[in-house]
Amino acid sequence: MRDYYEILGVERGCDDSALKAAFRKQAMEHHPDRNGGCEEASGRFKEVNEAYSILSDPQKRAAYDRFGHAGVNGNGGGPGNGQFHDVHDIFNEVFGDIFGGRGGQRQRSGPARGSDLRYDLEISLEQAYAGSEVEITIPVTLSCEACEGSGAKPGTSPTQCTTCHGAGRVRASQGFFSIERACPRCGGSGQMVMDPCTECRGAGHVRRQRTLAVRIPAGVDDGARIRLAGEGDAGQRGGPRGDLYIFISVRPHELFERDGLDLLCTVPVPMCVAALGGEIEAPCLMGGEACDGQCKIEVKVPEGAQTGKTVRVKGRGMPSLRSRERGDLVVELFVETPTRLTARQKELMRELAEICSEQQHPKSAGFTGKAKRFWEDVTGKA
Repeated sequence: MRDYYEILGVERGCDDSALKAAFRKQAMEHHPDRNGGCEEASGRFKEVNEAYSILSDPQKRAAYDRFGHAGVNGNGGGPGNGQFHDVHDIFNEVFGDIFGGRGGQRQRSGPARGSDLRYDLEISLEQAYAGSEVEITIPVTLSCEACEGSGAKPGTSPTQCTTCHGAGRVRASQGFFSIERACPRCGGSGQMVMDPCTECRGAGHVRRQRTLAVRIPAGVDDGARIRLAGEGDAGQRGGPRGDLYIFISVRPHELFERDGLDLLCTVPVPMCVAALGGEIEAPCLMGGEACDGQCKIEVKVPEGAQTGKTVRVKGRGMPSLRSRERGDLVVELFVETPTRLTARQKELMRELAEICSEQQHPKSAGFTGKAKRFWEDVTGKA
């Protein structure tokens, strides 16, 4: 006879969980129903069942480990012995968590929690900055008020299911196995509605549009999720309601770009102000309705500012959800060259160009030097 450990494909020192997992795999693979009633598969399945019946019993396993097959021949080892484990018991023990538990011991289906719902909400950056309250309308399943969720016409009650006799579950035999499942007639409730409610047509729940006020916290970011407990679909058979999950998306803004808690904004600066220094007005989110969520703030431009220069204004960014911290407003300067100059303005610009030296254009001077060295390397001429 083959070694039981070899049959199941496990080591001698394996634990119970490894033993059960190996039996599951082998039993599924060699079950006759999955192999068209093949005699070889049937014999292999009985061999696997025999090995597991011995090794799953601590006393028999100890005897087998010490004396081999001789140690269990009188204690249930080998086909035809009166103490050999029933294949139905083995199946229920190992596969019960998959197919519904041991032979009909599970009670009828109890209260079931309602489904969770999802709602995608788009808000503006101003709403994310200041926080707001938004009304949303969602389709939701509610418990029928007319029948109080029973599904039966007011004044009547559900009766016991005649198929499962109130158990909520039925058993069906498939070859060696007996599988338990929810009763197809009552859906697992164990009851039938003979005189259905006219409002919900016996379902016990109705579909309605529901309006909710949702509070958007200040500082919420794109992709955030808000959970409203108990605002999902109604449960079945008196079960609790599910939850409503609101997924936030923030619309792109025409002036600002968010970077964590900081707000980035590009502001054009007249060439003269960039050269001489001065102040410019930059937009700033303030969250007030009086200015439509946008206010102005004075930003100092340093003398000789170049395009790409950033000026950071402390505390004018987004608020934090979890603290009193605020980000900054980061203003990026864009030096604007004047256009449509008058004759007099062009004359003054030429005069300025004539009297300016490399000291007034250090970047141009540095670039010219680099370009000159590049040309010399390429042409080999000084």
